[in-house]
Amino acid sequence: MGPTVDIAGVQVSSFVIDAGLAVLTLLVLRPLLGTTFVQKRVWNVPLAEFGILICLAGFYVFLL
Repeated sequence: MGPTVDIAGVQVSSFVIDAGLAVLTLLVLRPLLGTTFVQKRVWNVPLAEFGILICLAGFYVFLL
């Protein structure tokens, strides 16, 4: 992707789109993390989710 994307005449940074995809992916993964008892094994759940979010954002930046 280029440095900016034109959506309905509004220039949006491609990182905003990548971060949005990461948030959506994390929202899909959150119930899966709860059912596999990952939340009971992690010391700080919000910190772990933030780390997953950062990894997903980096993945989407690299991928797209």
